[in-house]
Amino acid sequence: MSETALVSMRPASSPVLPAPIAGAGDRTALRFLEFFTVNIRNRNTRAAYGRAAAAFLRWCEGRGIGELGRVQPVHVAAYIELLQGERPAPTVRQHLACIRMLFDWLVTGQVIPSNPAHSVREPLIR
Repeated sequence: MSETALVSMRPASSPVLPAPIAGAGDRTALRFLEFFTVNIRNRNTRAAYGRAAAAFLRWCEGRGIGELGRVQPVHVAAYIELLQGERPAPTVRQHLACIRMLFDWLVTGQVIPSNPAHSVREPLIR
């Protein structure tokens, strides 16, 4: 079965893919969906990571970063810094963990060459 056929099997009621994912083609869309369906077994973790990934990708899109390959460590660090002023430290750490894992998944799937979140340090718990 082709990747296009797999992606098109998404039910009509499923969430719309974030623009940076949808715009990257079927292979990237499939890999993104696999991150949540194949890689994360716990339903609550899957839901929390889905919200975290969507929030980060919306933030990127709002700053004109519409392509995954354009995301840099400074973007991830800026997003985490912003969250630190708005959310409790455990939530911020969860968002960073999600972003790191998602980009690792995309790297191992040969969608992007490197993980821009890898070098971003976790916020301190105060």
